[in-house]
Amino acid sequence: MPTELQAELQAEVDRRRNFAIISHPDAGKTTLTEKLLLYGGAIHQAGAVKARRAQRHATSDWMEMEQQRGISITSTVLQFDYKGFQINLLDTPGHQDFSEDTYRTLAAADNAVMLIDAAKGLEPQTRKLFEVCRMRGLPIFTFVNKLDRPGREPLELLDEIEQELGLQTYAANWPIGMGDRFKGVFERRSRQIHLFERSAHGQREARDTVIDLGDPGVEELLEQDLYYQFKDDLELLEELGAELDLEKVHRGQMTPVFFGSAMTNFGVEPFLNAFLDYALKPTPHASTKGEIDPTYPEFTGFVFKLQANMDPKHRDRIAFVRVCSGKFEKDMAVSHARTGKTVRLSRPQKLFAQDREVIEEAYPGDVIGLNNPGVFAIGDTIYVGSKLEYEGIPSFSPELFAYLKNPNPSKFKQFQKGVSELREEGAVQIMYSADESKRDPILAAVGQLQFEVVQFRLQNEYGAETLLEPLPYSVARWVVAGWPALEKVGRLFNTVTVKDSWNRPVLLFRNEWNLNQVQADHPELQLSAIAPVVSGSQPASL
Repeated sequence: MPTELQAELQAEVDRRRNFAIISHPDAGKTTLTEKLLLYGGAIHQAGAVKARRAQRHATSDWMEMEQQRGISITSTVLQFDYKGFQINLLDTPGHQDFSEDTYRTLAAADNAVMLIDAAKGLEPQTRKLFEVCRMRGLPIFTFVNKLDRPGREPLELLDEIEQELGLQTYAANWPIGMGDRFKGVFERRSRQIHLFERSAHGQREARDTVIDLGDPGVEELLEQDLYYQFKDDLELLEELGAELDLEKVHRGQMTPVFFGSAMTNFGVEPFLNAFLDYALKPTPHASTKGEIDPTYPEFTGFVFKLQANMDPKHRDRIAFVRVCSGKFEKDMAVSHARTGKTVRLSRPQKLFAQDREVIEEAYPGDVIGLNNPGVFAIGDTIYVGSKLEYEGIPSFSPELFAYLKNPNPSKFKQFQKGVSELREEGAVQIMYSADESKRDPILAAVGQLQFEVVQFRLQNEYGAETLLEPLPYSVARWVVAGWPALEKVGRLFNTVTVKDSWNRPVLLFRNEWNLNQVQADHPELQLSAIAPVVSGSQPASL
């Protein structure tokens, strides 16, 4: 007999949907995010990101540098209600230099929406992020964007997804026309055609005319050649295309594909409605106590992201926590798995880009923001009741390295504080030379833009000017068995040893060739491209 709490948890889990959007830069991710919020009633006018200068900035891009460049370089969480559902949209960085931040965000998502530019098809960053989704076994929903511009044939795009990603496709809707002649979409589920009217710059919800496929009036509303082309495509789809199989979708083996244009709002609402029906609700998570179901009565969650200074006026630090089970209540005391301490969660916040409101309660699938006075690290588990820990979140091998120097000794404290907080946040990996005489931190990043952001933020948020001195390495490998294993092999050529923030040995190589050489000379030395997960130990202080 389910208890009252379990019945409440089940009802709340059933109405929650949580997803992240992955895409290549410029595919229109911020625009799609804005339009989903527009339909969810969370905002009343969508601000296109790169449009006219006088226009509002996009709600989800809050950092000054993002607004200057029109790109997303931090992940935020946007929570809104739509048709009785509570939606948690995890906004991820669109820029490839921030794929690690995206990976961490995907650890907290139950579903992924893969956004593709209709003219460009699959791009390198999309492929890379798709692999991360595959590693996590996430269901993937595809939105082919920018159909209001000239693009590739829809059938060709479906074929590319199948061939390159090994993912079966199911066209959930089908476009009628493209570019200037894009008239709308046919929704296969309802067998209805949605003909759209363009709204001014897509700032408000698009009005559409809905008409049944068999209605003779269709031919009057569509130009003859478009109508016949659409009929031919549909016949081909229904004969040769796969049937929708939700079990395959939930296992990440089939992707429902939606066509539309986020900029003009074509196809966004039908996509959102279908997504809510097809997507996974909050799922169980693997822990040291086995799979924990969302309806497990005790509250549990894990930290997947830290962010400093979202509000420049208050110098705050926020830990983003994915609620995995039980019911979260304001002021509750939880155990912190890594340190064993008890932490009172006194000012939990519901997040909406930069805006916050204090929340009273949250349920599995939700993301809450907690003030972080230096207690939390990425991957930390918090729980009530008997101890458990969720799987940690690994760091990937960086490809760029540079000494970060502080040219102004009077700003040493600000420099140290900034480096320490940005490292905690995972904005960049920090390493140190194994040579004790070299005290400057080494920044280790996946892309050049991470360096720029760290320098920009140190200057803007901490008042510390910095200089970068690039290092000639492009490959990092962690020594699996630590310092003893390294001492055992003796002197190594074509590599330099550094230590990460947890004082673990990392070897830096100029290139893959040098790495292969060292591995051939020392087959007994085990090296890993992914940092060991930290759980139960605190990073070495700076």
